[in-house]
Amino acid sequence: MNDLVAGGWSPCTVTIGLDLENPATGEVTGPALASSSERIEAALTAADALGAWDVPAEARADVLDTIAAAVGEAVSEIVRLEASTTGVPIRQTTPLGMILSGAFALAAAQLRAGLLTSTVTRDDGREVLVERLPWGPAACLVPWNAPAPMAAHKVANALAAGCPTILKPSEYAPHGTERLAVAIDTALRAAGAPPALFQLLHGGAETGARIVEDPRIRAVSFTGGLAGGRAVAAACAHDIKPVQLELGGNNALIVLPDADEAIAARAAADLLTTLNGQWCRALGRLIVPSGREDAIATAVLDRISTMRTGDPADAATDYGPLIHSGHRAAVAKARDELGGVVHSSALDGPGNTLAPALVLGADPARTTQEIFGPVAAVHGYTSIDEAVALANGTRYGLEGYVIGTDEAAALSVARRVRAGEVKVNGSSIMSLHLFTPRPAWGLSGYSEEGTAETLRFFTNPRVVGVEGGFALHSS
Repeated sequence: MNDLVAGGWSPCTVTIGLDLENPATGEVTGPALASSSERIEAALTAADALGAWDVPAEARADVLDTIAAAVGEAVSEIVRLEASTTGVPIRQTTPLGMILSGAFALAAAQLRAGLLTSTVTRDDGREVLVERLPWGPAACLVPWNAPAPMAAHKVANALAAGCPTILKPSEYAPHGTERLAVAIDTALRAAGAPPALFQLLHGGAETGARIVEDPRIRAVSFTGGLAGGRAVAAACAHDIKPVQLELGGNNALIVLPDADEAIAARAAADLLTTLNGQWCRALGRLIVPSGREDAIATAVLDRISTMRTGDPADAATDYGPLIHSGHRAAVAKARDELGGVVHSSALDGPGNTLAPALVLGADPARTTQEIFGPVAAVHGYTSIDEAVALANGTRYGLEGYVIGTDEAAALSVARRVRAGEVKVNGSSIMSLHLFTPRPAWGLSGYSEEGTAETLRFFTNPRVVGVEGGFALHSS
């Protein structure tokens, strides 16, 4: 592992007390490493000295397109690294790979469309200019389940805004993100960009805290767990700096009485196994008509049991191992502590594989937290009001799902679910639309993400114009 500071790459040698594993075998591959304190300080100093990438938006767009091309050449390597280090099957990391170069191309297109500049006309005919300007040095912290795509999204928009950017990947899966960073650095060097414009630091929570708490960092975008998000928010509050948080969810799927059981089973199976269940929009609560809990749970698990497990690098693998034995143990413990009857699928696989499971009969009061693994509770309801109450019976509010044959009725139910996005009759990992926001409610975070929203996040408006008027007091 190597970090990038002020244009120079250097091997990381600091250990942080974590052994990394090959998810497919469970074997230890070596210690997790971190950037040294000196390298962290040097990166912060360099970013602060640069302050902002002060070139016209069109010039930034040209450089972003250059990055998109360089990243595109590295996509196949990055998706292989993502599969081998996260355990997510390559048949899933490959379609996510379109985000890698696409994020930079999208950011460039938004700059050319004038997203950061607008004018309004006063009653006297004078124009007022609104410019969205970079906050200054920004930190982007990404988790381990789909690290490189999330890094690409954050970094592309931070650079588009003109922010000197420090990227820190998760200590559990840094390799794909480091390869992404190499491609970004290569393109920036070719474009003659300042060396401190983009930097990469490695490490765990201590490294992240050091970056986020530093007053020279003026904006922070964080995706991760609730505990980490609270720590990041507290640090940003001290310096009154903007923070973008996406902290996961305990997402409900409501199966309406008229739903096709096979469609409901497919949706639930997808949501339980995508990214091996390790994703923020995964299934947390399966809410079904009372009396049909066993039948629908059986249909879901039967569908899952037809999936193929194995090496995540194998294109034939549908469902892979969890990232680390420690996380596997934590998910299994959380599953067993829900208090209901565990119904596991018949899947068995290598390394850190954990069979997806549904838990029936648990008290809804005990199923309110995110597990971040292939486990969901099943709850029955006797009225639509009860179904909605069960869906909203958690402090999280990221994603929701409704399955029903009558789309109008399903949409009516969806509009009652307290979540940032609610999908009717769908279960893909993608958003409903490329240009809709990805908001969060409650403990799921705040400061919405999105194609346009993330770019705006890294900026603050300045309004300039000729007023031509004065206070009421005479001189």
